[in-house]
Amino acid sequence: MVRSPVILLLLSCAAASLPASAEDGQWTMPAKDYAATRYSGLAQINAQNARSLHPLWTFSTGVLAGHEGQPLVVGETMYVVTPWPNVLYAFDLRKEGHPLRWKYRPDVSANALGVACCDAVNRGAFYADGRIVYNLLDGHTVAVDARSGRELWKTAIADLGNGETVTMAPLVVGDRVIVGASGGEFGIYGWLKALDLKTGNIAWTAHNLGPDRDMLASAGTFRPLYDGGVDVGAKSWAGDSWKTGGAPVWGWISYDPELDLIYYGTGNAAPYDAEVRVGDNKWSASVLARRPATGELVWAYQFTPHDNWDYDATGAMVLVDLTIAGKPVKALVHFDKNGFAYTLDRATGKVLVAAQFAPVNWAKSVDLATGRPVIDPARQTGVSKGKVMGVCPSLEGGVSPTSPPAYSPRTHLFYTSTNNLCMDYGAMHAAHLRATPYVGVDWAYHAGPGGHLGAFIAWDATTGTKAWENKESYPSWSGALVTAGDVAFYGTLDGWFKAVDARSGAVLSKFKVGSGVVGNPIAYRGPDGKEYVAIYAGIGGDWSLIAGDTRSDDPTDVREPADFMKDIARHTSQGGIVWIFGL
Repeated sequence: MVRSPVILLLLSCAAASLPASAEDGQWTMPAKDYAATRYSGLAQINAQNARSLHPLWTFSTGVLAGHEGQPLVVGETMYVVTPWPNVLYAFDLRKEGHPLRWKYRPDVSANALGVACCDAVNRGAFYADGRIVYNLLDGHTVAVDARSGRELWKTAIADLGNGETVTMAPLVVGDRVIVGASGGEFGIYGWLKALDLKTGNIAWTAHNLGPDRDMLASAGTFRPLYDGGVDVGAKSWAGDSWKTGGAPVWGWISYDPELDLIYYGTGNAAPYDAEVRVGDNKWSASVLARRPATGELVWAYQFTPHDNWDYDATGAMVLVDLTIAGKPVKALVHFDKNGFAYTLDRATGKVLVAAQFAPVNWAKSVDLATGRPVIDPARQTGVSKGKVMGVCPSLEGGVSPTSPPAYSPRTHLFYTSTNNLCMDYGAMHAAHLRATPYVGVDWAYHAGPGGHLGAFIAWDATTGTKAWENKESYPSWSGALVTAGDVAFYGTLDGWFKAVDARSGAVLSKFKVGSGVVGNPIAYRGPDGKEYVAIYAGIGGDWSLIAGDTRSDDPTDVREPADFMKDIARHTSQGGIVWIFGL
């Protein structure tokens, strides 16, 4: 039976609260549910039979670039969005070979390729009200009819001329489509916008820094638990440097329907030389909570004040109910690029737990009373300090914000990819010129303690402790998936797709998928009633800049890979493949 778009919308909106027994088998939004758990209640694939997983179907997207994000499955159709030029495919899951139902080719300016910082990636789409909504690299959001592939509206939200590109997946709450822009490396004036789902018209724009009027922060509504004050988003910057301060939004957004708050993280402060922007530089490297209908700012918390190290906080904000010290808490859990995992009270922003999940030496701890990191002065950076050696983690982060975690209500554990990289960091003078890089840094990476470069871990957010860890030879860059079958899934940079026991970490199966995995796995129920798992393979993102000699169609790409992983090109080349696995 083909479900109506109205029924599918209701199912997707309710997904955050569905018990495992009511799992609808679909994947209609980027993180499976509004809470961003990336948890599937399907259990046909379990820790006992996952050793029999094998590939059943593949499709080449025809694009050689970083395949971040994840497919959607709505009813009997799978939707796939490619990196630039952002083609949208719709596959019929009912028929043998999953033939194309339709293909939508948007008009996307190639000029965006010269502005995008770190590959021409796309982090996915959202299904709502019979529409597939997603962003284009050149600064547009589009809505496409899910049945026919017909473009319904297209709205310009960002300006390439300011250095703004759009790589994030939107979030739809009611009639609001929430979107943000990349561009911290270009010194943009970071923002979040809401569009009308039916028309594409811009409903509100809220900046992430600057005076209260720009941030949609009012004295009666905005009540941060730490570091409050009038116009703190401007006064915490030197002069008017907030106007080019960055704080982009290129990661993930979650939503709590009971509190009626959306949560999202902001990126790095610009430029990388922290000495030219004295102060905390709020609200870069922060989490912000807003009303989706109006954009009103309710609270904010800054993970890394006066960011010295490019520690973007754009990673996922996972909303779960936990018991901490014997008390029930409506929690927000976030694995930050700075190497600390945070458990916050999502109603107030209070820090409840903050613990290192990866090697960290820029700070010794986080003071729970003030919410501020206890910084090691020897790791502070700036032009006057020259090259600062051995800072952990590197600016790739203890985790990449592009690698969202998963949470299982069965094991009460979080699952995430991590990196084990440190860096030598030298800030340099930089001048702001519109739509050109506003960075100013020289860095080199090297392996952290133990010599391995990455890992996949299980984490207890109530205590801030690691349950288990699987070490990886290369930085771990994919998102995570966990299911009611107690199986967790992730991919590796050298091209393995792995299923592991969610309770022990034991590897149950692995398969070489042809290219490094920087995308996020999903689980769904097919029209035949069986459970399947899908993943993108296609190395890229930051690794398009670092992993040389992985593109065979470009005779000039004969660069040696970075020193810390010289042999990566022996294990992977660029690709663009959709894989489906089953029993």
